[in-house]
Amino acid sequence: MKRGPKDTMEARTLLMRSRMPKLNAVLETALYVDDLPRARAFYEDSLGLPVLFANGRMCAFDVGGKSVLLTFLRGASAEPMHTPGGTIPGHDGTGPLHMGFAVSAEELPAWEERLREQGIPVESRTTWSRGGTSLYFRDPDGHLLELATPGLWETY
Repeated sequence: MKRGPKDTMEARTLLMRSRMPKLNAVLETALYVDDLPRARAFYEDSLGLPVLFANGRMCAFDVGGKSVLLTFLRGASAEPMHTPGGTIPGHDGTGPLHMGFAVSAEELPAWEERLREQGIPVESRTTWSRGGTSLYFRDPDGHLLELATPGLWETY
């Protein structure tokens, strides 16, 4: 039986995936902010994220003991940073970004109340076809944040 181009492509894809090392999770997410103390107050006080590390260039927050949210002062990380263990390449960003936090469906009403108490307006509420719900709001730098319950993605 002669194999066609589609069969060959599928075979190559399967072979490549079998050799591909596994990625376990997204460890860090970075947002770039114009006012680092303001951003720290928002994420620490309004959202309750514990600070792992802070200096004049950045602030790192623990998110559920599984990932880290990094806030960088815009422009402060554009140049490479040399450390005793190696060099961190430069990076920076502009404009509003998006990130989502996973929350349980049971805790979503408490989060709605928390946002209301903190004077943080909910911009939108979406119910997904898989049964999840997302609340969208903004941080002080205009980044779009999402609180999402299970049932959003096939994997969550």
